[in-house]
Amino acid sequence: MSDALGRIRDIIQEDVGRRGLRKDPASNLITATADDFSGACRSIAEHPRPAVAVVTGFYIPTAQPPAGETDRPRGALVLARALVPLGIRVVLVTDAFCIRALQAGLAACGLADEVALITLPTYAVSMDIGPEKYASAFFRRTGALTHLIALERVGPSHTLASLQAQTGAQGALGETYLAFLDQVPAEHQDRCHTMRGRDITANMSPAHWLFEAAARRGVATIGIGDGGNEIGMGRIPWDIIQRNIPNGGLVACRTATEQLIVCGISNWGAYGLATGVRLLRKASADDKLYDANIEKKLLEAMVQAGPLVDGVSAKPTATVDGILFEQYACPLRRLAEL
Repeated sequence: MSDALGRIRDIIQEDVGRRGLRKDPASNLITATADDFSGACRSIAEHPRPAVAVVTGFYIPTAQPPAGETDRPRGALVLARALVPLGIRVVLVTDAFCIRALQAGLAACGLADEVALITLPTYAVSMDIGPEKYASAFFRRTGALTHLIALERVGPSHTLASLQAQTGAQGALGETYLAFLDQVPAEHQDRCHTMRGRDITANMSPAHWLFEAAARRGVATIGIGDGGNEIGMGRIPWDIIQRNIPNGGLVACRTATEQLIVCGISNWGAYGLATGVRLLRKASADDKLYDANIEKKLLEAMVQAGPLVDGVSAKPTATVDGILFEQYACPLRRLAEL
């Protein structure tokens, strides 16, 4: 089984977008999280009664009009389709700009009555109520959870305090300290960024508060990401992200999760996690989960209803991260073989 999980991990970690996941062959985002994929799969599969909330959604400010991105909500729907038949309770969580897309996807899959869908409060409302009330209200709505998953959910960048906490250093950090001050100006610290460094903090609900609260509540946390700016990436030292990812020093998220799945496209991470859990649970094969035609139809429905846009082109097309759908769907065929 370990070999099978390793094969799944290798499939989903192809750096199709050339983001620099392995730029430094000796120390990179992949080597820093080598055992996390297996750990994440086993954490869910081996729990006697798992209940999972998936937090997703990313704001593309350059779209006309601004909209949610195709990479993320689609992966959340994959997890629901794969885990609900195993008797695992799934809750999907996102901002208002992604709700219609997820509603359309759940309806198309016949899961609208089985999967709860929660809308996060806006950034402005969240700042008024504060992190404690924000998290308490969320966990009241979800009911008892065992796992909280961030599916390429943007999180806040580092501060000097988080950098010191991560490294265990006190006072000056030498060259790392100087590099941090050079790459992360004060006005960009503790802010949510796109891969290009655009500040979208005010457009996103501060979902990282949920992951900070989860640890205090005994809820296991899993991050899925492909660019360094997502919740969970705080598990990787800032210096590794800034050396591997273009603009990585600026956008690197400070919020960590217990397990972190780094992948070429975040939806692929969801496909991989779903496949790993089903293998560990010895679930019967379900070809529909890996049918590229079904995937494309579901994506098209979500793009139209959302709308959702490709994160690279900012256009409402059934594509992800600027690559053709055929290339995007290749891992599905390889996972189906397992």
